[in-house]
Order: sequence, then C-alpha cells, then structure tokens
Amino acid sequence: MPGGKKTTSAKAATAASNVLRDGKTSKTSKTAAASALSQREPKKK
Repeated sequence: MPGGKKTTSAKAATAASNVLRDGKTSKTSKTAAASALSQREPKKK
C-alpha cells in the first residue's frame, strides 16, 4: 500500500464543518466530523 495517506475531500470537509456548527447534532456525529477534518490536507498558500 504505497503512499497510504488518505485525506478528506473538500466536499466532505464542508459537510463535517456544518455538522460541528449545528447545535442539534449528536456527540458521536461531532466526533466523526472532527476526525474527518483532522485528516484534511492543509490549504496551499
């Protein structure tokens, strides 16, 4: 498995961000969203 580094897509990161901002989502959902965002590639300058 060469280069087995996986990152979250921009579309998925946006969805995860929306989950974290929504006050009605469960703790489990927020944990999964935070995990997805932590795997996001840093923005290129």
